[in-house]
Amino acid sequence: MALLHTADMHPSKIELLRAWVPTQPWFEGDDQLEPVGAYRFDDPDGEVGIETVLVRSGDGPVLQIPLTYRAEPLAGAEEFLVGTTEHTVLGTRWVYDGCGDPVYAAAIVRTIVTGGTQADLERRLSDGTMEPVEPNMRVVGGGSSTEHEPVGLVDVRDADGSTVVVTSGAEVELLRVLGGAWAMGGETLTGTWAGQDEPVLLAVAR
Repeated sequence: MALLHTADMHPSKIELLRAWVPTQPWFEGDDQLEPVGAYRFDDPDGEVGIETVLVRSGDGPVLQIPLTYRAEPLAGAEEFLVGTTEHTVLGTRWVYDGCGDPVYAAAIVRTIVTGGTQADLERRLSDGTMEPVEPNMRVVGGGSSTEHEPVGLVDVRDADGSTVVVTSGAEVELLRVLGGAWAMGGETLTGTWAGQDEPVLLAVAR
């Protein structure tokens, strides 16, 4: 279960992404990014927010950016820092490219190999009560394993239109640019969203 808050962020997520995404090697277009959808994974320890955001620049392809939200800086991950933001409930949050965060790496491997899905969402209202939130994206892993060993992050490297996240248990190719032709050869993560009823390949674990 992913907990959402009735709150503001300054700068907002889309403002952070409009500054960061155009600096990445897999990006082509301009900085006028618009949100398309988003999905979340659970952190079993409940400490790190994990959200993957889809954005688009004009008529360009849909881009995929996993983000993690932390209450403290992640040691050794300076190159993956997207920025900091002030959350009106949680305070200062350090926002990272999830590909460089071991909590995200563990979450995506777990979701893919066990056939998992996006996290269920609940929002905490100002009076302290909770309400369910309908996700605007649905994702599903292609694996069927009933057992999964925890994995650690080993390496991260950018490829042509994707980022390869190497863990101690699997190598995950996260598609940054969606909708192209990709080699399979592994277990997949696919997703759908409003206006996209046919599942789209999001990542492959090998």
